[in-house]
Amino acid sequence: MDEAISARRERIPVRVMPDHDSIAAEVAGRIAALIRERARQGRSAVLGLATGSTPVGVYRELIRLHREERLDFSNVVTFNLDEYFPMRPGSIHSYHRYMRENLLDHVNIPAGQYHIPRGDLPEHEVEAHCLDFERRIREAGGIDLQLLGIGRSGHIGFNEPGSVRDSRTRCIYLDTVTRSDAAADFFGEENVPPQAITMGVATILEAREVVLLATGEHKAEIVLRAVEGGVHADVAATFLQQHPAATVYLDPAAAEHLTRVRTPWLVQEVEWGPRSETEAVIWLSLQTGKPILHLANDDYREHHLASLVSRHGSVEPLNGQVFNALISKIRGKSRLPRGRDILVFSPHPDDDVISMGGMLRKLVENGNRVTVAYQTSGNIAVFDHEVRRYLDFVRRAARVVELGDPGQVETVVTSVEEGLARKEPGDVDPEVVQDLKRIIRECEATAGIEALGLSADCARFLDLPFYQTGKVRKNPISRRDVDIVTEVLEEVRPTMVFAAGDLSDPHGTHRMCLEAVEGGLARYTGDPPWLWLYRGAWEEWGVGEATVLVPLSEHELRRKVQAIFRHESQKDSAPFPGADPREFWQRVVARNRETADLLKALGLPAYRAMEAYVVSRGGSPVEAREIPTSSLAEGGG
Repeated sequence: MDEAISARRERIPVRVMPDHDSIAAEVAGRIAALIRERARQGRSAVLGLATGSTPVGVYRELIRLHREERLDFSNVVTFNLDEYFPMRPGSIHSYHRYMRENLLDHVNIPAGQYHIPRGDLPEHEVEAHCLDFERRIREAGGIDLQLLGIGRSGHIGFNEPGSVRDSRTRCIYLDTVTRSDAAADFFGEENVPPQAITMGVATILEAREVVLLATGEHKAEIVLRAVEGGVHADVAATFLQQHPAATVYLDPAAAEHLTRVRTPWLVQEVEWGPRSETEAVIWLSLQTGKPILHLANDDYREHHLASLVSRHGSVEPLNGQVFNALISKIRGKSRLPRGRDILVFSPHPDDDVISMGGMLRKLVENGNRVTVAYQTSGNIAVFDHEVRRYLDFVRRAARVVELGDPGQVETVVTSVEEGLARKEPGDVDPEVVQDLKRIIRECEATAGIEALGLSADCARFLDLPFYQTGKVRKNPISRRDVDIVTEVLEEVRPTMVFAAGDLSDPHGTHRMCLEAVEGGLARYTGDPPWLWLYRGAWEEWGVGEATVLVPLSEHELRRKVQAIFRHESQKDSAPFPGADPREFWQRVVARNRETADLLKALGLPAYRAMEAYVVSRGGSPVEAREIPTSSLAEGGG
């Protein structure tokens, strides 16, 4: 996109990269070049570093460059943005520990050359510590490159709404949004420290170069505000618009709300194609409040879409083309496969029923052989009180059912309870507790699919190794993860594969599970199956980008909700709710109804609810008309 055109809306340079890995490679490459340049000059490279899930890829790539390409870090001096307060350095939540695990223990930065704010000081020493932190930055010659993430409140570092342009390193109270977003890591908002020590806005802006990273759909809204909104203390990231060498790196999901992505016709000439035409006509219909078939020439002209009409000669064929394209996406039970082998991958033990419970029921009713493969145990998303409840059940059950020696049962149950009592909030569970939480999720998963008509033996629990850290932060996808996925593909030999294609999971598990599925499909020896991507508990495919829309009756929607209810450990207050305070079943009902209501507003048939899917084959996306209903239903390839 022409930078001059982009600047009409974007007030800071933005680079949209294909994926998280490409962002990590480019940014790490920029940091490596800086380190080498400063080494040639006989100077230190001074880096400002961030924490969180987004920069992990950059740190992994820097570690690779150190190990494989001999990138020398001995001339590197680092200053971290922030730390929770109060916080012990050895805590699992500490940014001291994060930096050791993700970078410092793996490269040769001398011990005296990295600086992280201390969260373990007495309160009366904090102010002096902050002043000393600023002094050390000045003595190092200032920060050459500052790495940033962005919070949902728009914070950079922990500069929450209200932080002013000339703020310096200080202790600050955390915003309620920030504490809510951190609640999952701390297993409860009440366990999140109330304060943090952070570099100030002025400190950040004095860096010679600033790089802000954002990935995932859940960052798209605040990215739009930071990049296209006016500078305001309510969104600290907007101050970066005043920096002469700041760049924002986004993946497509984080960029999806930018004007150039969502409504490019407002800022540039568009190279029209079926997808962009459909998106534009849907947008125009919603802007005008008119059904698609009622849109007129004046509507297109007044909304900067005259070129689209010119391409078709008049509005009638254009409106009809888009209307028919949307109609072709709708597939009820009669247009779904029958008698086929189908494999459903579910990242967590409830994503299948949350995202495609209606489809699962229809596939069962059509006589398909459905296997549901749960990729992770989901055990970290079980509260300790759930384990205590089941331990109490075992203790009571031992009085009426022969479970062995009652005294031994009591000893074992008491031992587990005592271990839970000794655990600090957020600590890694003992192995036995991790296993108990895994079993709870497995029992709920089988109950969920049974509510939709599948039997328990249709479930496969893959327990992928990347997830088995006992912590929110996971390991990278390994060859073994992909091997396990490949094995179940070879076992089932499916015609259709379903997988989670959303990128809004706050901790990246869905994204990593999709990576494992794609790796397995690349190794699979059979004919390429049709890959149907659903979205998880966070977002839904738009009707323009979806390939297939599956209508649900009121009865089918209720049955889907009943399947979600079987996941009792995730009811009422799930450990990882994301930004939406509603329960998952409430989100599902609203989301499925909104999709149906949107079609109705566009002038299409009115349904009660709908699920949406994006379909590809052999790595290439397909249009609805390309999916051969008859061959899927009758046994062809």
